[in-house]
Amino acid sequence: MAEQANPLRAESAAYRYKIGHVIAASSVGTMIEWYDFYLYGTLAVFFSTLFYPPGHPTAAFLASLATFGAGFAVRPFGAIFFGRIGDMVGRKYAFLVTLAIMGGATTAVGLLPTYEQIGMASPILLVALRLLQGLALGGEYGGAATYVAEHAPDDKRGYYTSFIQTTATLGFFVALLVVLATRMSAGDVAFKAWAWRIPFLMSAVLLALSIYIRLRLRESPLFSRLKDAGKTSQTPIKDSFGNRRNWKLILLALFGATAGQAVVWYTGQFYALFFLQTALKVDYITAYSVVAVALLLGTPFFLVFGRLSDRFGRKKIMMVGCLVSAVTYVPIYRAMSAYANPVNFVALTLLVFIQVLYVTMVYGPIAAFLVELFPAKIRYTSMSLPYHLGNGWFGGFTPLIASSIVAYTGNIYAGLSYPIAVAVMTFIVGAFFLPETHHVRIWDEVGGGGPSEKGLD
Repeated sequence: MAEQANPLRAESAAYRYKIGHVIAASSVGTMIEWYDFYLYGTLAVFFSTLFYPPGHPTAAFLASLATFGAGFAVRPFGAIFFGRIGDMVGRKYAFLVTLAIMGGATTAVGLLPTYEQIGMASPILLVALRLLQGLALGGEYGGAATYVAEHAPDDKRGYYTSFIQTTATLGFFVALLVVLATRMSAGDVAFKAWAWRIPFLMSAVLLALSIYIRLRLRESPLFSRLKDAGKTSQTPIKDSFGNRRNWKLILLALFGATAGQAVVWYTGQFYALFFLQTALKVDYITAYSVVAVALLLGTPFFLVFGRLSDRFGRKKIMMVGCLVSAVTYVPIYRAMSAYANPVNFVALTLLVFIQVLYVTMVYGPIAAFLVELFPAKIRYTSMSLPYHLGNGWFGGFTPLIASSIVAYTGNIYAGLSYPIAVAVMTFIVGAFFLPETHHVRIWDEVGGGGPSEKGLD
């Protein structure tokens, strides 16, 4: 009778029962999508010999990086398309569809003929599949972050959403391990001939597992309450991009948060890997191992900085991360050069770990920040666009732009000028114009009574 008289109390019991399950299910699915997306990045150096014309190794490598970047270029379009679905139909439905597209495209890469077999049709098909992956990822992240945030207590949103933030790094980590294990067990000859397909074909199994897990999830309670009250948007694209105030928030989020966060992320993980292999000529086993260990050591700090952002604010932590990255990148990469010949594994791992630590500072709080910046009825669409513009365009092209600068100047450190410039820009815009959001109570939009008020803490 007490629960019938107070439906919020019954709702609270349901949240308490499944909050861990919500985070785990959302994180596993998102990690698998990142694994799918970053398999190509892990093999970008190798793929330049498989899918592009032989005879021009530098051009082939840059073309391979451009294909890697193509997936990032379309992420904002996926954000708008699937964000609209997520704001109209529901968070759960949207990220089920994106998961299926991502898994299917990744599996197809594992079946793709090489340049030697079908000529120029090979890189064309590869680009098409990368575009599908980018569209899917554009819709995935906003849905997963919003879904977890809308289950979370207001005073622990940074901590709970930081579990989602670990998934990109963990996906990259798993991709590195799977590729390394496959390559070492099959041998270089077999890996180049056919075994490179195994990590991509594994995606079919991971896809089936993740879809099974996500089908068992319910819709976000905040969105359900919004929908029951008839307050969802019927035109989320117009509502998101049709007024000046929301555009101001989107642009502030892009230039004052996600652009700098993105270049720090892709410099500290992907560019560090490419730099070790191409500029410093470190063998692939050592390079993969250095980055993998650094990622493993650094991953818990996403949770640390997510939790700290609940107490001290999202903005402060992200701005410090951008500034310290910009100031220290050049000495870090010079030190990497000093310890690469002969290889000092511990020193190289420590230097990459420092970069991963910067990643956790800028990336750990970003999901909670973006969720809190936009209203519930257009949250999926609005937060997804600046996130994927920043990470898709500013971040995703970091390896290509930086490597192109190096190729043009002949200076192996010149490529760092790009992430440094973007990180400084974000620090200036963010420090002076970005609002702090950790005090925002998103449950007030649906009449209050959110988890923090019902004992879910």
